[in-house]
Amino acid sequence: MNLEVTFPRGLQVNAEYGPFVIETNQDGTAPPPFALFLASIGTCAGIYVLSFCRQRNLPTEGLKITQSMDTDPVTHMIKKVTLDIFLPADFPEKYREAVIRSADLCAVKKHLMQPPAFEINTIIAD
Repeated sequence: MNLEVTFPRGLQVNAEYGPFVIETNQDGTAPPPFALFLASIGTCAGIYVLSFCRQRNLPTEGLKITQSMDTDPVTHMIKKVTLDIFLPADFPEKYREAVIRSADLCAVKKHLMQPPAFEINTIIAD
């Protein structure tokens, strides 16, 4: 799995992933890169929750996840991420814990719990 990062203009930094271009920008015209990182946590959990519900024909009208982050005031690093799953009023009680377990399967979260090693190189273009 590879992606290519390009610098089209100004503060814009794009990630090209297959046929998709994911735009970021520090000037407010697109989400900054860190916002996409944070969004990947909630959207990853969301796809697991949505899949769980669809596989069981459970109601999804009004289903949503809100994500909040607690930040360390000294380091400014995020120290806790909370996902609140809002279920429809008619959602069966017996599936509530299972929905939490499905969100817990998120691959982004798993990678944060066991982070990969990073290697950064410079290569002179031909």
